[in-house]
Order: sequence, then C-alpha cells, then structure tokens
Amino acid sequence: MEECAPGGCLMELCIQLSIIMLGKQLIQNNLFEIGIPKMKKFIRYLKLKRHNPVDYEEHMKKKQRYEVDYNLEPFAGLTPEYMEMIIQFGFVTLFVASFPLAPLFALLNNIIEIRLDAKKFVTELRRPVAVRAKDIGIWYNILRGVGKLAVIINAFVISFTSDFIPRLVYLYMYSESGTMHGFLNHTLSYFNVSDFQGGTAPKDDMELGYPVQICRYKDYREPPWSENKYDIAKDFWAVLAARLAFVIVFQNLVMFMSDFVDWIIPDIPKDISQQIHKEKVLMVEVFMKEEQGKLQLLENWRDKDQRRGENCNSHSPRSSMSHRGSVSSCHSCHVEV
Repeated sequence: MEECAPGGCLMELCIQLSIIMLGKQLIQNNLFEIGIPKMKKFIRYLKLKRHNPVDYEEHMKKKQRYEVDYNLEPFAGLTPEYMEMIIQFGFVTLFVASFPLAPLFALLNNIIEIRLDAKKFVTELRRPVAVRAKDIGIWYNILRGVGKLAVIINAFVISFTSDFIPRLVYLYMYSESGTMHGFLNHTLSYFNVSDFQGGTAPKDDMELGYPVQICRYKDYREPPWSENKYDIAKDFWAVLAARLAFVIVFQNLVMFMSDFVDWIIPDIPKDISQQIHKEKVLMVEVFMKEEQGKLQLLENWRDKDQRRGENCNSHSPRSSMSHRGSVSSCHSCHVEV
C-alpha cells in the first residue's frame, strides 16, 4: 500500500476533494445539466423539421401550448436530482475536516443549480404530474444516516491522518519542558544500515560525502541496540489508544450536541403544534356532536315506532271488517315509519 506524502494524507485528500467540488460538481455537472437537454431538444427539432419541411415554423406557431410541450423531453422523475444532492452532501460532510472550503463551493454550486433546474423544468422538460407527498420519503433517512456516518469518519480523519493526537500525547506524556521542542525527534526511529537485507542497501554509500551508519525514519519502533530491535514500541500503542479515545469522545460529544439542539429546536414550532392540537380537539368535538345527534334521532324514531305499535294493539276488533281495518291501519303505521 502506498503511503501518504511527507505533507500528510490530509493534503492529498484536500486536493482530491477540491478537484471533485470544483471540477465535477461546479463545472461538469452544471454543463451537463443544461447542455444535454438542449442537445436532445435540438435533435428532436431536426427530426420534426425533416418530417415537415414545409412551413414548419408556421405550423409550430399554430399549435396549442400542450402540443408544443408534448415535443419536449419526458420528465424522468426526481431521483436523479435527489441523488446529485445526496452525493454532494456526502462529500461535504464526510470529509469536511480535510477540505473546509467544501461547504462554500457546495453553496455556490447550489445557487447556480437552482436557476439551471428552473430553466430546465420550464423550457426543456414536460410539465411533471403533481403528486401529494408528506415528506421527502426514504431520502430523509439516507441523509440522517450519512450525517451520523460523517461524525465517525471525520473523527478518524482527524485522529489518524494528522499529527494532532501525537502532538498532544508528546506534550502531556513525554515532553520534559512542557513544549513541543523535540517532537520531531520523538517521532523518528533508528535504523542501522548494516541490517539491510541483501540487495536492498543503497548502491552508493558515499552519496552524502561520508559513510552513514544510522538512518532515521518516521515510525514508533525499537532502536537497533534494543533486545527486540525494530519491534513496535510502547509509544505506538500509547498514541493508538489516544487516537481511539479521541474518536469515541468526539463521536459521543457531537451526537449529544446534535440531540440537544434537536430537542431545543423542534421540527414544528410550539405555537403551530398547539394550533394543530386545537384543530384536532375541535374536529373530535364536532364529530361527537354529530354522532350524538344521529343517536338522538334514532332514539326518537324508535319511540315513535313503539307508540304507534301500542296504539294499533289497543284497538279491539268488533267485526271482521273492523279487524281487517285495524290490521291494515297497523300495517299502514309501520309502512309510514
């Protein structure tokens, strides 16, 4: 595996992110955003003009607006737009520790992107069909997951790709004067040139003008005069433990601050939530009143039926005609109900 440059891994990562944010996001994507739809529109224009070469312009002027819009590029959905924003959000949040200017370039890109998307949706694409949606759906969970992952990755970037933690370890554990004097010498290990394997030693021993016996290299290893020469030194494990401890503390601190801010600033303001609660209470009261009115009406109808039935049963049949009349009257009473 190729190691980082002497300047550190942060510099290489910073250069890569600057190329991505400036070259790809700000220039390439925006050119493709407006260039590809215009090219497709021009190709469709040539095809339509080839089929109707005579008075094509006059023919297009006589068309209705919906007929002209039908010749535009079909609307492919919002998935590509969401994907572009998710990728940009990932680059900005996951590696912001190595390239702090990434949010600024993302802001500039989004300002330009808003106008380009507006022009594209109005002049280059068919009008999309409006669909009611409660929120952005699964994309919110993706953004939330990327945000939590960004905390962990930035903690590892700060602790493992920079000298921030080794400097603190040296300052509080190994420095005799309480300063950073001697830090560079502390990070370099010793190597005896006589321990080179066959064929790996430099060909010119006098390249510096004098014979070299001891070399220095950046690592935490035991010196050649130690019993366990070139083994990993205790300083390495101390720095590694400090780096892992920093990752744990940084992650929990940021998560706690995020939850605390989320608790202080709710998604829905308090006055709006109270208004929504009042509306729900009023709706329940109206619904209960309607149900009580329906129940009261049913009880009134039931009482009327019982009274009419009692009135019909109270008549005594003196003759067959009167009996038939009473039965028919009772029947008519039930029919009226």
